[in-house]
Amino acid sequence: MTRSLEELEAVKQSCRSMVTKSSSLSAGTAIIPIPGVSIGSDVAILMRLIPKINEQFGLSPEQIESLDTDTRLFIMTSISTTGSKMAGKYITRKLITLMFKKMTGRISAKSASSYVPFLGSAIAGGISFATMKYMGNSHIDDCYEIILATLENEQLEPAALIGPTPEPVPPLTTDLASKAQ
Repeated sequence: MTRSLEELEAVKQSCRSMVTKSSSLSAGTAIIPIPGVSIGSDVAILMRLIPKINEQFGLSPEQIESLDTDTRLFIMTSISTTGSKMAGKYITRKLITLMFKKMTGRISAKSASSYVPFLGSAIAGGISFATMKYMGNSHIDDCYEIILATLENEQLEPAALIGPTPEPVPPLTTDLASKAQ
């Protein structure tokens, strides 16, 4: 798992590059004016891309399972807090399809535009690129938030344990002896 902010930033940039490449591939398949090809390829692209992003951030199910109990619990809580649907989970077609349903407007426009000769294919490619980039970068942002919160939590824990030293408590016998006199 990522241990520093610099390492986290490097992972984020690497993942953004992967998303851009995948978005370009998605745009390329959207140009093909055959109904359904674009959406099918987008699902396949995301089923490869999302697990790679999870793995880069240390958020694959296997990586989370290998962590100590406290860290694992904190990460699962952070995943829940961010509302991420794909971090720390096994990626299935059903999950990807669910994410696509949230993007229905863009996907409908992309499908409809592919029927318009020449210009329609270019529009479909642009919509496909933007949709894939949005979905990938949103997932990266979620993963980044989760790991950043985990890093901050790990840095706070030792300070909480050290904390200020409490005032020494005087022995009980001295107080009783002084009160008796």
